[in-house]
Amino acid sequence: MYNGKTILLLSILLRNQAYARVHVAESDNGVDFTINPEPAFTRDPERRFGDLDNHPIDCRITQIGDTYYIIRPGNSPKGCIDLMYKTTDFKTFEFMDIVALPHNRVPCLFPEKVGGYYVRLDRPYGGAGQADGNIWLSKSPDLIHWGQYRFLMGPYTNWNWEKIGPTPPIKTEKGWLEIIHGVSSSCSTVSYSLGAVLLDLEDPEKIIGRMESYLLTAEEPYEQTGRTPNCVFTTGAIADMEKRRLRVYYGAADTCIGLAEGDLDEIIDACLKGL
Repeated sequence: MYNGKTILLLSILLRNQAYARVHVAESDNGVDFTINPEPAFTRDPERRFGDLDNHPIDCRITQIGDTYYIIRPGNSPKGCIDLMYKTTDFKTFEFMDIVALPHNRVPCLFPEKVGGYYVRLDRPYGGAGQADGNIWLSKSPDLIHWGQYRFLMGPYTNWNWEKIGPTPPIKTEKGWLEIIHGVSSSCSTVSYSLGAVLLDLEDPEKIIGRMESYLLTAEEPYEQTGRTPNCVFTTGAIADMEKRRLRVYYGAADTCIGLAEGDLDEIIDACLKGL
């Protein structure tokens, strides 16, 4: 949310484009969006990083104070790095630095310091024959230099047994609510679903609850058919603490954008009860 508006960063790949571009979309009611025709991010036009930034997608946004921090993957033949930017108006974006070595797909910042450090969730991966799709936790004194790496969790149930990935955590009274995506495959298809985990407020290395079932999976025609079939995928969620509602914008089959809403307290309770 920015100045009462819902802001999305949309990765758009048109048929005549070689790579995606990221555009700002804004809405007064959270449903009807206006997309800025000028992209916020494109493949690095100055080629400052050589071929390290070939396909801008999957931005993660975290508000800390009055500043919005954006981490996005830089995909390349040399692996997936992560680039961090900051903005206060979603019109100009200041590049900060490359903040993760390859391969690290989706670093997600916590919205405040914990124990005096900035904290983030990482999803490193190693490639063929190596452990993939686990979530780790790291800490930083300045948002640029990261360390104190700790394993947090891996795939754990039937809808995410292949790999999982994080989104920016949401602070609630009972813990950090973390919406994750999970991947499972069968003899006929690969499926992406969304679920939820709860982390301890004072020590986010501790998992205090997690849903065994999914929150959302590909069931509708527009989720099952498209550029990436059977896929629901999100890079974040918005909590309305007064109305106790959770709003999740998600990619449906990599072809359109969906909006799902749920009861915030029911989701937290489901995490604590392991439902």
